[in-house]
Amino acid sequence: MMKKILFVLIIPLFSFGQFTFVPDDNFEQVLINLGVDMIFDDYVETAGIDTITYLYVSGYNIADLTGVEDFMALEELSCANNTLTSLDLSNNSALFEVNCSVNQLISLDVRNGNNQGLLWFTSMNNQMLNCIDVDDTAWANSNWSKDTWTL
Repeated sequence: MMKKILFVLIIPLFSFGQFTFVPDDNFEQVLINLGVDMIFDDYVETAGIDTITYLYVSGYNIADLTGVEDFMALEELSCANNTLTSLDLSNNSALFEVNCSVNQLISLDVRNGNNQGLLWFTSMNNQMLNCIDVDDTAWANSNWSKDTWTL
């Protein structure tokens, strides 16, 4: 009589979550303080930030907001009074309020496909910001608060 032997191979299923690169230590520390991140390692779990609707990070000496592009549900961003030189909000199409005043911005990209949905915007006191990349120039020029030399 031949016995059949059943081999069951059990392979543990590991869940490898996606992570967002956050190179600025001050920005990551704010995320840790907010309870969004736990480990100071230049990364934050994307699933922990992609549903955040408001982010107030003004006055924390942040030089780089790399990682903000993965805040996909972000509606309000206040990042004033930092040392930002560039800010890319092109992936943040849910934004309706932005305050990026009093930084050192040279580059600002707000081509997110929803400029008319951005009802409150100010980029005042960015001495080197000559141009803001937008989808709708007429809307931005008539509705947004920016320095007079900024196009």
